[in-house]
Amino acid sequence: MIYVGKNNAQNDYVTNRLARPSDTWLHTKDIPGSHVVIRSANFGEETLYAAAQLAAYYSQARGSSQVPVDYTLIKHVHKPNGAKPGFVIYDHQKTLYITPDEAYIAQLERCSGESSSG
Repeated sequence: MIYVGKNNAQNDYVTNRLARPSDTWLHTKDIPGSHVVIRSANFGEETLYAAAQLAAYYSQARGSSQVPVDYTLIKHVHKPNGAKPGFVIYDHQKTLYITPDEAYIAQLERCSGESSSG
């Protein structure tokens, strides 16, 4: 299951309340956007690609190509004390470069019935 936060409050919920330590968290590198969580310890490249597409598409870099999307285990994502909702720091990340594909996102959302939004 993939969860997507589409605003600061949803990002905060998906990352800090819904996700488990073994889940994978994705976010565009240094670009405001959605927090995406893969709720599974074991998943394939297709799931990682889908989650990275969602992170890139639901960011301010939606119209760009080769958008850097960081991913790491949720246990490496932390909200600093007193930080605004949705603000986190993270480490141990790897980076994928994704060109957002609107048709692919539409297909994902049709298949999920929009149940992936947090």
